[in-house]
Amino acid sequence: MHTREEKLAAFGRLMDVLDRLRTECPWDRKQTNQSLRTNTIEEVYELSDAIIDSDTHNISKELGDVLMHVLFYARIGSETGDFDIADVCNAEAEKLIFRHPHIYPPKTEEKETASPTATTAEQVLHNWEQIKLREKDGNHSVLAGVPKSLPSLIKAYRIQDKVGNYGFDWQHRDEVWAKVHEEIDELRAALNKEDTPHAQEEFGDVLFSLINAARHYHINPDNALETTNKKFIYRFNYIEQKAHQQGRNLNEMTLEEMDALWTEVKQKE
Repeated sequence: MHTREEKLAAFGRLMDVLDRLRTECPWDRKQTNQSLRTNTIEEVYELSDAIIDSDTHNISKELGDVLMHVLFYARIGSETGDFDIADVCNAEAEKLIFRHPHIYPPKTEEKETASPTATTAEQVLHNWEQIKLREKDGNHSVLAGVPKSLPSLIKAYRIQDKVGNYGFDWQHRDEVWAKVHEEIDELRAALNKEDTPHAQEEFGDVLFSLINAARHYHINPDNALETTNKKFIYRFNYIEQKAHQQGRNLNEMTLEEMDALWTEVKQKE
């Protein structure tokens, strides 16, 4: 691993490269916050893919792409005179210090509003949400910090997690299953009535309750669903490959034949 000095030198080198590209490259010169936004989202998803695959080489590679975007936004901020990378780093450091009073004891005048000492990860998370509401530029309501553009499944998890830190939660995790079954029954009733708008609403309630169940059992629902997606893709690709080996198209196979291949690949896993 590299020394601190080598890490700082590498960070500075990346900044120098980006500064030169911003000055000399026609493409880099024309970029704005708005034009970079979708590329940034793509880079974050590529990093997410690498993390799901436990691909350390690509995790390192994609982290570099994400870091480049952070520096790019900071460079644009410096050009407009709004902020630069030092402001970004210092603000983040101050925020982390403020939110970790168990590591960085608050100044005397701040002790009355400081959070209690945290000795477990759960206490740290609970204190984190309480402290965020006291920040000068922080969120002024519990759910204000949930990004509107988050994917729905992740957003549901974050909503439940945040309100749970304020006691709006099941006391015992077994209690969540009664809610799950209740929502499923309501969905079935709406489907039986062929009430599509109501069924859609009830289907959302079923998903929301299942996500809540996952949270109580310390399962990340997004990771769980992505694992299932990858598993399904692998198995279906196997069926498709077998069909091609037989000189057939998928639409020429019967459901029974595809089911047999599905069972075959499952047994090989």
